[in-house]
Amino acid sequence: MKNLTAICFAAIAMFAIQSCRTTKQINKVIATKDTTVSIIPNESVADSLRMISETMMRLRSHNIDYKTFSAKIKVEYEDSKGKQPDIIAVVRLMKDSAIWVSLSASIFNVEVYRMLITKDSVILMNMREKEVQYRSLDYLQEVTEIPFDYKTIQDLLVGNPIFLDTTVVSYKKTDSRVLVSTIGGFFKHLLTLSLDNNLLLHSKLDDVDVTRNRTADITYDNFENKSGVDFSTYREITVSEKNRLDIRLNYKQYEFNKELSVHLKVPKNFKVK
Repeated sequence: MKNLTAICFAAIAMFAIQSCRTTKQINKVIATKDTTVSIIPNESVADSLRMISETMMRLRSHNIDYKTFSAKIKVEYEDSKGKQPDIIAVVRLMKDSAIWVSLSASIFNVEVYRMLITKDSVILMNMREKEVQYRSLDYLQEVTEIPFDYKTIQDLLVGNPIFLDTTVVSYKKTDSRVLVSTIGGFFKHLLTLSLDNNLLLHSKLDDVDVTRNRTADITYDNFENKSGVDFSTYREITVSEKNRLDIRLNYKQYEFNKELSVHLKVPKNFKVK
């Protein structure tokens, strides 16, 4: 992948696309590509299909519905060069409309980037260099080599499942977890759910294309429930192909359905890059 740090911020809404360049290659990926899980033995086909249907319905019942979302996130990340400086991200999101992002270096508390993502465009302001870039949303896919669209970005920020396909290929229940495997046009997807209420705990994405080692792990933890919404306040994301990046997101503050502004004003003295 090109510009792996870009993938870090793609994982939290493509925050700092230009902040670093490609890191060193590594020789391994997160895990083996074979994540297939067998259907529970000794269950009839009808019972298995019923259990799968009920599980997916309960998973979808946790999908967070909202009009607006805002958050303050502490971002830690590590690449092949080691631990990188922490970043504070402030996010304002209007569902299906626009995502406004401000990125600050936590050690200096100085804003470094400001960004606006819509369904078809990206505006990226480099606050230090006084530069601005105007790109299409396709640019994010080109940079990260991941098929992100606007909905995927906002789901990732809010904590809803991403790349969730309806084609379930396997299902298994253990003493403490439920494992469901789906397959779509881009990824095989292994989901780990809580046994009691089918809350999403872990998501593992492996490329369908066997010639690539593109893979991602997302762990959801520290759930809070405010007004009936189960929200993961801590997440760990690992993305890997030729390079590997580990990201930790700690949501310090978050609110749903509050009035907010996502306007981005570019100063006249900013140069277009």
